[in-house]
Amino acid sequence: MINSLKFILSAQLKRSGINKTISGFTLIELLVAMIMAVLIITPLMAFMINILDGDRKEQAKANSEQEIQAALDYIARDLEQAVYIYDADGVTRNTNTTTISSSGIADQIPPAKSASSCSPTSGSNPSVCTPILVFWKRELKPDSVGITASTQTSATQTDDGFAYSLVAYYLITNPNKINDTWSQEARIGRFELQGPVNAAYANATGSASDTGFNPPPLNKSGATLKDKMNQWQTALGALANYSTSNQVVTLVDYISTTAPSSTPCTSPNLVGSQTSGFFACVDANEVLAQVYIRGNALARLQNNNLAYTANTKTYFPSSSIRVQGHGFLFTK
Repeated sequence: MINSLKFILSAQLKRSGINKTISGFTLIELLVAMIMAVLIITPLMAFMINILDGDRKEQAKANSEQEIQAALDYIARDLEQAVYIYDADGVTRNTNTTTISSSGIADQIPPAKSASSCSPTSGSNPSVCTPILVFWKRELKPDSVGITASTQTSATQTDDGFAYSLVAYYLITNPNKINDTWSQEARIGRFELQGPVNAAYANATGSASDTGFNPPPLNKSGATLKDKMNQWQTALGALANYSTSNQVVTLVDYISTTAPSSTPCTSPNLVGSQTSGFFACVDANEVLAQVYIRGNALARLQNNNLAYTANTKTYFPSSSIRVQGHGFLFTK
């Protein structure tokens, strides 16, 4: 009986069984598919990488153009208040009390006298500061003068006063290329020494001035205004450096250290190097300056091959402004 059941069950399973056939790709088919995939995908990947890289460079270029224009607008507003702008004689010569016509203020301002972020080259990570645009301006100080007493400070009891300030713009380079805060190319920094308001009832706001400030040397002897201005000396006295409050503040970064040679002007009107990313043409007699800035968008993306070339010039955007100072100087 048991044997009969086994026979019937075995026959039924044979009739109802499902034969499964498992098939796959051969090794040759897999190799052919892989080769075809590589031939198709590789050009597509290269195309996408080129598009992404080009987009990054264009974005970096656009950022540089916007920052350069913003920096020039800021400098222009500053220069419009200028009463005197130093040419190359003023910013490259040291004080000379013997020969007035050979004097300058290079040893009276940073980096000769150190200020924050702008000091003589030293150590393993120096920053080299070169003064490019140095000028005196006469600026407004709101609510700086009391109407009847120097102790008055409220808006209803005060008037506005004017004060002189010495302003300097620097090209700050990073020669060792190891600065962790700023780019490996260059940046533009701004330094200011602000003086007090010259008024009888100048209050605390009006009488405040930066350490080391001395007014424009209009009482000095000299045949021209340039001779007088080039005799200015800081009031630091025995102090070697400016205080920590007088910082050289970075205005814009990613400035080129290389540029095509050009001849916009000659010495002493040319201040700085015309093959750098920041220089100026100055007419001290006319209180007039043409300022040139060239950025380096490649420095935003890479750490090598940052020099200007004809093939990469599109990533070195440049711009310039021409500004005449309209500030009032009492000797005029």
